[in-house]
Amino acid sequence: MKGDESILRKQSITKKLVTLSLAAPLLFTGFQGSASAVLSQTNKQAIQSSSVQLEYLDRGLVAASTSEGIFLSWRLLSDEVSGYSETGLTGVNFNVYRDGKKIGTVDDSTNFLDSNGTGTSKYYVAAVENGKEIDQSSETTPWENTYFDLKLKKPSDGVTPSGEAYSYTANDMSVGDVDGDGKYEFFVKWDPTNSKDVSQKGYTGNTYIDCYTFDGELLYRIDLGVNIRSGAHYTQFLVYDFDGDGKSELMFKTAPGTKVIKFDAKGNVKSEEFITMLKEDKKEGYSHQDDYRMSSEDYYNHVVDMFKNWHNHEEVVNGNWPASLEEAFGIEKKYDYPLSTDDAESLADYFIDEYAPSRSSRNDLRDFEGFIVKGPEYLTVFNGETGSEMETIRYKHERHDDGLMWGDYAMSRIEPGNRVDRFLAGVAYLDGENPSAIFSRGYYTRSTLVSYSWDGKHLKEEWDVDSGWTPMTNPFNDGPHGRLGTSEEFGSLTTQGAHSLSTADVDGDGKQEVIYGSSTIDHDGSLLYSSSDVMPPESATPGVIAGLGHGDALHVADIDPNREGLEIFMVHEGGRWAPYGYALRDAATGEVIYGGYTGRDTGRGMVGDIDPSQSGLETWAVGLWTANGTKLDTRSPGTNMNIKWSADMTTQIVNGSGDKTPTIDDWKKGTVLTASGTKTNNGTKGNPSLVADIFGDWREELLVRTDDSQSIRIYLSTEVTDRKLYTLMHDAQYRTGIAWQNVGYNQPAYPSYYFASDTDWQSVPQPDMKMPNELTSLSNLVDIYEENGELNGSIIRKLENTLKQAQHHIDKGSDKKGISFLEKFIKQLDQKQKKKEVSENAKSILTAKAESIIVNIEERSGR
Repeated sequence: MKGDESILRKQSITKKLVTLSLAAPLLFTGFQGSASAVLSQTNKQAIQSSSVQLEYLDRGLVAASTSEGIFLSWRLLSDEVSGYSETGLTGVNFNVYRDGKKIGTVDDSTNFLDSNGTGTSKYYVAAVENGKEIDQSSETTPWENTYFDLKLKKPSDGVTPSGEAYSYTANDMSVGDVDGDGKYEFFVKWDPTNSKDVSQKGYTGNTYIDCYTFDGELLYRIDLGVNIRSGAHYTQFLVYDFDGDGKSELMFKTAPGTKVIKFDAKGNVKSEEFITMLKEDKKEGYSHQDDYRMSSEDYYNHVVDMFKNWHNHEEVVNGNWPASLEEAFGIEKKYDYPLSTDDAESLADYFIDEYAPSRSSRNDLRDFEGFIVKGPEYLTVFNGETGSEMETIRYKHERHDDGLMWGDYAMSRIEPGNRVDRFLAGVAYLDGENPSAIFSRGYYTRSTLVSYSWDGKHLKEEWDVDSGWTPMTNPFNDGPHGRLGTSEEFGSLTTQGAHSLSTADVDGDGKQEVIYGSSTIDHDGSLLYSSSDVMPPESATPGVIAGLGHGDALHVADIDPNREGLEIFMVHEGGRWAPYGYALRDAATGEVIYGGYTGRDTGRGMVGDIDPSQSGLETWAVGLWTANGTKLDTRSPGTNMNIKWSADMTTQIVNGSGDKTPTIDDWKKGTVLTASGTKTNNGTKGNPSLVADIFGDWREELLVRTDDSQSIRIYLSTEVTDRKLYTLMHDAQYRTGIAWQNVGYNQPAYPSYYFASDTDWQSVPQPDMKMPNELTSLSNLVDIYEENGELNGSIIRKLENTLKQAQHHIDKGSDKKGISFLEKFIKQLDQKQKKKEVSENAKSILTAKAESIIVNIEERSGR
């Protein structure tokens, strides 16, 4: 391998283990593979578990005004699929209505262009099975443009303790159905303009998380408080229906001072309530009025205290670290231990003013401020609909110190509070049926992950992963990266994590794993593998085996349809100390399929079907490659974010960062959308607030903030397609991907199957799923028919009460009683004396829908 030139490196290379120096970054021994992680040869796509819990979603009909007419787009639900054709899936078809009159029938997609429609037209669609309408959407009117502005309520400006003024910009987003009506609500994280990377000193303003309806109503705001620092690495928030009640919860790391703010109908604050502090913390004197942010004077005193207690540090006592600070700094011994306050201050002055600057000119510790290195840390579950706190527990694992044990003082760049405060989070179906929450801390040195289930009242820990500390001989001058942790099982996780994680069923057992950068944690919390390879001749340590190491971008998808299972494409920043700058590996085993040594920090990489003439998804980092490793070009598309935007199922790229206007670009066609008046987030990362299939057909929407952050602008693809596919949100891998998209360095979500211009439709799985609140579809229909006059009189209340009874018994697990009430619902519709209160259309569709739900319940319960 020469320079940046990529070389295919097959796993037939004979590997020989060597004894490695602990000072060699990124070089690992003891890596584990998984001989048992072998997929069956029958199915290419990841196997979906039976009865996986996914959301009930309504039809999601939207209409947009275009130069060619009114474009309509709506959802096909996964349980409406019955087969496949050459261009898509088959199942229910759709009648399209304008102003109450049928204007078309669609059987090859879930979109329609009405060239005769106007901005005042009213539309709905009806699902058709065997020539009979069995469902009807709510009515919608067209947007004025091909986008919709979701109005926001911007937080007030602020001033830091150092006198720095700051304002707010809308940042990362997520979606969830918080009230169970089949429509998404929108969660917006607000970043202060002084938000920081963990390696940057200075105060930050508070972070806020808002929940909005599509109509722009602010349901509540959560103020994380002064004790949660603001930036991309601190607040990873999960929005998901964890307990299966049909309503999403909200879950993230909190601290004393975190509070829920609620509003009245006019948008005025009506209440503010702090989260519950743990009893032992209150007993210790902690309060919600505490401010743990360090001033430069606080940090100086913190260093003095650390030095005064040096002789008591566990690593010093155990003989692993120098007994004196003078030895650690490489100066002549002159002080007695325990240090007096004067001597500790003298050493603190030397460390801050002489030693640290001698290591790097960027070590300006005299002005170090704004970090939070002490105080309680919590994990809180909030009710998604109301914002109310549901439970708060201790955040596991806690920081332990300001980063000394994490290696934050060991490198030439001294960065207290950096490696210790690297957080990730995600959602995974660890049992194949129910979602679990994953929270982690650390990925450069010590690496930890914990999984939780939520039963509606309490979090229950499922498993705990901890690499253990990375041994150092001198915490002020050592190279802890790439060093094995002290855990016998998980020690190889160190330095393997990425700036995000992914969740997918990589081994085909129907249960999702956590892809933690260059390593993967199996569904049961055991280590599936930690990927390594032989260092090439031009590297720093030729011939030894090294972990693939940390990286900034990670993609898990069915990249090569000609191989079994999923693949992982990742870039790596280890430079001369890593075997690859980029690599494609088998997701089941971690074995590298192809990759290239670059000798430098390779910071960006992406995958997608940008060239439909090639089979599989292309990969790119330093050049463009086919799925099987053939080089196509020295050039490559952008790497900010990809988006499924085009009618032909190719992949497009979202470009634009900083002050540049975001665009959607096609590798072959050029720019297909310019999002004027909007901005992306996170500096050079150029992330949209969200890219997700939130309504309409299977294509993803682009959500970006307007220039003034007064709105989130939601762009809709209005190119007519003949590809018919159920909503991507009904694929478990994609849905969990949307949940963790806001985490760290935002990355796109991918379905569990091969999604591209040449998708093999017979290989697209139809999830066997359970949908909490599926009776909501009947309630929505009752509302529709009441509104348009097809239901009237006393039968409306009777039907609503019957549905409430049916839902009550189903929620209790009594499917038999639930079915009996659904049968009663059908009989109520058929009563002769109620003919004037029910139209024939309403009766027909409500009956068909109820019968369909009964069948679903019977199949699920095995009757």
